[in-house]
Amino acid sequence: MQLSVKGKQLDVGDAWRRHVEENLPAVVAKYFDNAQDAQVVLSRQGSTFRVDITVHVGKRIIIQSHGATGDAYSAFEEAGDHLGKRLRRYKRRLRDHHRERPEEVEASPAQQYVLAGEAIDIDSGADERDEPVVIAEMETAIESLSVGEAVMRMDLANLPALMFRNRAHGGLNMVYHRGDGHIGWVDPRGNRSDGEEAG
Repeated sequence: MQLSVKGKQLDVGDAWRRHVEENLPAVVAKYFDNAQDAQVVLSRQGSTFRVDITVHVGKRIIIQSHGATGDAYSAFEEAGDHLGKRLRRYKRRLRDHHRERPEEVEASPAQQYVLAGEAIDIDSGADERDEPVVIAEMETAIESLSVGEAVMRMDLANLPALMFRNRAHGGLNMVYHRGDGHIGWVDPRGNRSDGEEAG
């Protein structure tokens, strides 16, 4: 596994870098032995250190976790614990997925946009815009997945939502984290096949 360790506007130091290089591969290898690459980024926000870990364990399968504490070492440990829990939860499914899926997964090309997050202050007299300001545009792919696979991918990547093409009927679907802790599933077609389950 190729490992990149860097700081975001901060020098990580040789001792911390060695600590990550010695410990992260062991966490990943405990659950998944064919990881492709990993990136660890250390940043500081006030008196809090934040560690973000991203691991590619297979084609288009990304696991992300983070930790934030007052110490860089404990922030890494927290992020590593979260990563380990996700890998443990999906260990069997990841291995089965890796063995059973064909190399070429059906995916539809799409455009992904990042919109400006600034709210318009109506009282300031500024013109209201009908369309939000696009600040970035990227190519992406919408994969054909089962609902269970989509939930797994969303959870592993620590995403708030994931759009996918439902393998059962070919329509666009979305899974998302609800405020009550459950997972929501949007299926505009509204017809589940008898064998399809949300989990």
